[in-house]
Amino acid sequence: MIVVKTPEEIELMRESALIVSKTLGILAREVKPGVTTLQLDKIAEEHIRDHGAIPGFLGLYDFPNTLCMSPNEQVVHGFPTNEPLKEGDIISIDCGALKNGFYGDHAYTFAVGEIAPETEKLLQVTKASLYEGIRAFKKGNRVGDVGYAIQKYCEDHGYGVVRELVGHGLGSKMHEDPEMPNYGKRGRGKKFIEGMVVAIEPMINMGTHRIKQHRDGWTITTLDNKPSAHFEHNVALVNGKPELLSTFAYIYEALGIESNEEEEFRQKALVL
Repeated sequence: MIVVKTPEEIELMRESALIVSKTLGILAREVKPGVTTLQLDKIAEEHIRDHGAIPGFLGLYDFPNTLCMSPNEQVVHGFPTNEPLKEGDIISIDCGALKNGFYGDHAYTFAVGEIAPETEKLLQVTKASLYEGIRAFKKGNRVGDVGYAIQKYCEDHGYGVVRELVGHGLGSKMHEDPEMPNYGKRGRGKKFIEGMVVAIEPMINMGTHRIKQHRDGWTITTLDNKPSAHFEHNVALVNGKPELLSTFAYIYEALGIESNEEEEFRQKALVL
């Protein structure tokens, strides 16, 4: 059952989401060759706690860290390690925070130094597909409309869309109804309801859509060991339209990137 949020609850969720956004912005300055993902994990935990929140992933389903860190061919759910990042890597950083009883949860895939042009294209297309999906999250549409929009955009570029891992509803629980696949058929699935909040998160592979889970029970990699990208936003349905609760603006500020990609999804102005 979809849990509808009041306007007041949506604002509390925005606060949690923005703690994650700010955390990712801080990490954006630290992602570079030679840095370990465990070092980044420590920075994230300290920042989240300093802002009166609790790391959303730490201990969730017995996950042992604050961040899911998934480099290169890892899709999601990777553990932070002491292995240094290398020039040319990509790293998906997925972060959650719990404050005032509500979760924020989103992700960004970073380039480590200079990356190959074909890998850069994968990142660009995956992020663009996220916004294709968000545009379909509106009054009158259904879960399948979002999945279809993401799938078509990515498959038109020749990429594989992961089937086994999906986005989800978000609220007082990290994972709520409905599941939000990144593939689907238009007009199918649960109908969107005013006040619902979801995490939309395309996980897109350079090659095959097929994946494998490792013996640790968490790590997921592409079956052909080609790179995978992952971007995620938190979105509420407000006045029949998608309202972004999270932002990549702190990341862009850290990296010196100018972007207006989020403007169409904000009914309430973002104050940095």
